[in-house]
Amino acid sequence: MANKSQHSSLAAGPVSPTRCRWAQSADADYVRYHDEEWGRPVHDDRLLFEMLILEGAQAGLSWATILRKRCGYVRAFANFEPRKVARFDARRRAALRRDPAIVRNRLKIEATVTNAAAFLEVQNEFGSFDRYLWSFVGGRPVLRGRRRSTPARTALSDQISRDLIQRGFRFVGSTIIYAYLQAVGVVNDHASHCFLHAKVALSSKRLLR
Repeated sequence: MANKSQHSSLAAGPVSPTRCRWAQSADADYVRYHDEEWGRPVHDDRLLFEMLILEGAQAGLSWATILRKRCGYVRAFANFEPRKVARFDARRRAALRRDPAIVRNRLKIEATVTNAAAFLEVQNEFGSFDRYLWSFVGGRPVLRGRRRSTPARTALSDQISRDLIQRGFRFVGSTIIYAYLQAVGVVNDHASHCFLHAKVALSSKRLLR
């Protein structure tokens, strides 16, 4: 026979896992993004391009805004295929400035096209953007997992930001790039108490074998 404490546990239902503070939200999109994407090492060039553009689009806005418009971005920017985006002409860019499904900021739209061309140049030079990006950390994610807070930028994001700017990228300041590194798992910034901290670290080690 189950005791009283067991009955109480069953009545309460499953216990929600402990997440990073920013993901402890009622917003289902935020929780899903944290649980399924954020901080997991990305090696697919198309997704690396997508996240670079979305992080740049966030500048001055909330990430919740970008998540809500993500599907719109996928449609508007040709599924984030850099070769296609690099060919967007003036008429196509003007149409994007009228598209309510994305952030209708002229500079950000122009930067996306510019960044697509720069992205292709990096691919040509290094074989893939993945190889270029991960070379800054020797192919191994930086494990941080601070409990209380994370920095807005680091020496690593400063270095990558400078290099990207020299290569012609825009909207790639150090703060944007640090958020990008967190998002694509170059830096594992899941808090040490988060249920994904150790899990992501372990999966990263397996990928490196």
